[in-house]
Amino acid sequence: MTNPQLCRTVAALADYAREKGLIQPDDHTWAVNRLLEALEEDSFSPPDQPLSAPLADILDALTTHAVEKGLCGDDITSRDLFDTRLMGLLTPRPSLVIGEFRARYRRSPREATGWYYAFSQDTNYIRRDRVAKDRKWLSPTPYGELIITINLSKPEKDPRAIAAAKNAPQSGYPKCLLCRENVGYAGRMNHPARQNHRVIPMTLDGVEWYLQYSPYVYYNEHCIVFNGQHLPMRIDRGTFRRQLEFVSRFPHYFLGSNADLPIVGGSILSHDHFQGGCCTFPMETAPVEREFSFPGYPEIKGGIVRWPMSVVRLTGGDPERLVELAGKVLDAWRGYSDPDAFILAETEGEPHNTITPIARRRGEAYELDLVLRNNITTAEHPLGVYHPHQELHHIKKENIGLIEVMGLAVLPARLEKELAALAGALAEGADIRAIPELEKHADWAEELRGRYTFTRDNAPGILEQEVGAVFAQVLEHAGVYRRDAQGQAAFLRFLETVK
Repeated sequence: MTNPQLCRTVAALADYAREKGLIQPDDHTWAVNRLLEALEEDSFSPPDQPLSAPLADILDALTTHAVEKGLCGDDITSRDLFDTRLMGLLTPRPSLVIGEFRARYRRSPREATGWYYAFSQDTNYIRRDRVAKDRKWLSPTPYGELIITINLSKPEKDPRAIAAAKNAPQSGYPKCLLCRENVGYAGRMNHPARQNHRVIPMTLDGVEWYLQYSPYVYYNEHCIVFNGQHLPMRIDRGTFRRQLEFVSRFPHYFLGSNADLPIVGGSILSHDHFQGGCCTFPMETAPVEREFSFPGYPEIKGGIVRWPMSVVRLTGGDPERLVELAGKVLDAWRGYSDPDAFILAETEGEPHNTITPIARRRGEAYELDLVLRNNITTAEHPLGVYHPHQELHHIKKENIGLIEVMGLAVLPARLEKELAALAGALAEGADIRAIPELEKHADWAEELRGRYTFTRDNAPGILEQEVGAVFAQVLEHAGVYRRDAQGQAAFLRFLETVK
């Protein structure tokens, strides 16, 4: 017997796909039948009244039906695999998506990326409902307003899913989460489903690369540009050339790269890629506080940026000349040591110096920010000297990658509950050290109590402001040159070696 509620839900998903342009009106019956096939149902009655509900609710209802039929496990990973399968049935083939993007690009790069970004949301590749859960605020600091986010969009792993992933057969396909082979891939317990994933091919510096969006969108139109081949991260002149070529084609986007060494690099060092998007970060608006001219490049404006990390900014009208000079800065930094400033190019053959580069357009000019990085460790700082130090780990312990470098903190989900509980405890005058889940914040809390009188009304706002201050300290720790006179003098010593 046909289930009327199930019929309404299936019809609602097909209607959604038609409204969003994923399918055409003539595809509707076909779409319904594809969904019935996936749900292992063999009958359907068109509903008298359409179901109006958010996409997340429609998918949740269909996935729950699949769980009840034994088609899908009831953990988060299994449910994600199944609902992505459903959306994949309604997602146009790659060739159609690429063709639409290129047609729109011929009219306007901004139109093309705007359409593609909305498409990536409409297919549920970017899960709007989860991204909306992220907390975000601005925090004033001596370096301007920093952007603070608590990442709640990545679902926590269910213990059942963790066990299933451990027992799942290992596969080398796709080689990683960025490989183009992810397009249309069904996924498995230890690899996300990607049936609704589409990428846009492009050539950068004569090599095939691909454009996609991040499923977690930490900022507006958070895109990833990745190498068509599974090659490790590498910063060289080709990196700068590809960045500048990309922003020449998409002048409304920036494009940056994580560094290519552990600790100062990003989470995926195994596959060469960039991150970009349509977003103005705090570092972009930070001014040059000390201009610097490089011999042989009178047409390029150089200088040190007023920023907690150590940033060399180059601005000019000729991309190739910028590539040449940026390459000289990189070469000089790779081999540079200054023991007085605790800058060592290598120890026991292990290299330590590299660069996090960011490219953007500044009107008609091109701009490169070169952030100097060093990953040396010591007994006192086993996670890195130029890394958040121990006293800040209660807020941020993870690597400082490209996004943080530019002034956007991506903080762990645990802080959502911890900060709420801490605000209540501070307002009540509780002993923070006696609360196991808050003990890690005790030193910080005591310092704050010396500066503020906490109430239930003001505690959450004070903590938000002070988390921003901690993040500014995190960036200062990650800067290879301190912001004092001695540190800036050492910075200039390095710049003078660039010939």
